[in-house]
Amino acid sequence: MVLMVRDIMTVGVPTCPPDTLIIELIEVMVEKSLEGMVVQNFDGHAIGYISRAVLIKAYAAGNFEEMKAEEIMINELPQLPPDIPITTAAQMMIDMNVRVVYMTHRAGGIEYPAALVTYDHIISHMANKDGAPPKTVGIQAERKSPIDLFIERRDAAILKNRPKNKQGE
Repeated sequence: MVLMVRDIMTVGVPTCPPDTLIIELIEVMVEKSLEGMVVQNFDGHAIGYISRAVLIKAYAAGNFEEMKAEEIMINELPQLPPDIPITTAAQMMIDMNVRVVYMTHRAGGIEYPAALVTYDHIISHMANKDGAPPKTVGIQAERKSPIDLFIERRDAAILKNRPKNKQGE
């Protein structure tokens, strides 16, 4: 059985707006162990991405704390189709010199990132002895419903933006 990219990809892609400060991106990427983040304009179009390598270049250039995503992003999104063998995807990632690739979707005139595959996905697949796709990734992965995700994100935003009382609680 030949597994395809769609069998190991993660549906859902971390994104940020172009005016996000690099220091904020770094915090999220470290916290969530992300290989990259897609930069989307305010219409929802993917306009670029930021990889760990791009962050290291920004650090080496200095003054990265004041930089924004749009200043350092790579303007092309490394993309692969979901219906190619994983071995082909691995070779294409090597050829493109990237550790993360995206699968995009077009709806309503907007092209947006829908899924991703990283080196970690491929290495996890290599370590899987029975050859079956893992239950946590791929098209068949169990996911929260869109309404549950919305409620979770809404509640987190409310908590984050709630004013603190005088004791700082």
